[in-house]
Amino acid sequence: MRGLAGGTSPPFFPATQSPMLEIEFAQLSDPGRTRGHNEDFIGYALPETPERMRSHGWLFALADGVGGQDLGEVASRTAIESLVADFRKARPGEAHLTLLPRLVQAANIKVYETGKSARPGGAAMATTLVACALRFDRLTVAHVGDSRCYLLRRGQAHQLTRDHTVVGEQVRLGVMSAGEALKAETRHVLTRSIGNDLFVTAETSEHHIFAGDVILLCSDGLHGAIRADEIARVTNESLSLPAAAGQLVELANERDGTDNVSLQLIRVRATERIGMYRGRPYKLP
Repeated sequence: MRGLAGGTSPPFFPATQSPMLEIEFAQLSDPGRTRGHNEDFIGYALPETPERMRSHGWLFALADGVGGQDLGEVASRTAIESLVADFRKARPGEAHLTLLPRLVQAANIKVYETGKSARPGGAAMATTLVACALRFDRLTVAHVGDSRCYLLRRGQAHQLTRDHTVVGEQVRLGVMSAGEALKAETRHVLTRSIGNDLFVTAETSEHHIFAGDVILLCSDGLHGAIRADEIARVTNESLSLPAAAGQLVELANERDGTDNVSLQLIRVRATERIGMYRGRPYKLP
């Protein structure tokens, strides 16, 4: 599902009551103020029953097509639709830490093959991808490229992903400072993307989540224009997730507006505490 553009209120999904996991979320995708079309795409897979909550959980995903051409939109949509469809078909109970990298690789192949068949001689097309799956009291994040995932907790924003960009690698190696990276001409050049090659490695991590946490997935149109502390402040001060999503997109457009801006906000209302024994979950007292 695409987010709504312009000044229209973003789609809102009220909290789902569940003894296992209770969340609410909102999402928004906006083309920005200078681009003629939107190369971002967002999607999700929601559990229809309590049994699916326990066996599969929730999936949210966001992709930012590369290249500034029509095929960027094809790449992002293909990646998200592949990921969501395969998540719904996944083996019940499969650990998200192994499931998400497998699904990202499958999406990568789908985008790669779609590019090869797009026109005579093939076409190079690629996209970033960031996805998170929630189940019980765990959050699993997988990403390729520079779309990000933040964990907003107690008014602080914690970046859970690291950008797969030339300047990102240089900052990690100590060759460039974070301040220099913000102004570097190569700050948007990716070192890893979906669809560029037949194989890709998704960076994956797992985190505990607690009631009150908010997870943010976003494209660089947002995090390139707004600092992490500002994102946390706007989200914390907003009365609702739709209001926060709208304010963040509006602020990004005011600051820059030259790129598509997409985000998903997921608030954790309640969790079920579990332990793991030989890969199987059990409820904690």
